[in-house]
Amino acid sequence: MEEAELHVHHGHHDHQPAGGLGQRVALFTALLAALGAVLGYQSNRLMDEVLLQKNDAVLLKAHATDQWNYYQAVSTKLHLMELAKVLSATDKQQQFDTSIAKYKKQKADIKTLADKYESASAKANADVARLDAPHNLLAMAMIMFQIAVALASITALTQRGWLLLLAAISAVAGIGLWAYGMSLI
Repeated sequence: MEEAELHVHHGHHDHQPAGGLGQRVALFTALLAALGAVLGYQSNRLMDEVLLQKNDAVLLKAHATDQWNYYQAVSTKLHLMELAKVLSATDKQQQFDTSIAKYKKQKADIKTLADKYESASAKANADVARLDAPHNLLAMAMIMFQIAVALASITALTQRGWLLLLAAISAVAGIGLWAYGMSLI
């Protein structure tokens, strides 16, 4: 029996020419991965800043609330002293004047501090709003990068070059959103 020579086709011998669609898709995807990593870092860092500012705003608001509660307590003491003065004998009314003056001064000081905390809380909330808008743009930019990667993957599977053009358009839109978001910071 004579053995016939069989030629077995090995797929790894098939090479696309340098610069083919597969190579462009691979380079495009690698570039998007690198850009996406930088974008993800910036987006996460910005979100951390938003959360810190929001935490500060809440903490400052709590301090303001504490001061307003203290203001109410001092107001109650002041009103009780004023009532006690009115209800006491004429010769004993002057002894309440010192306490009344003390509570009036305390109220003014407490109000100043409470207003300061309220103002600082409002500023922190404004910073949150200022930083949150760019963060949303960075999130949309990341979505555009993910769409571009998905389109590039489909391009590699279907060998339809026009899909790579759509992927590039999506990537450029993502870069535009990213740049605009960073310009708002």
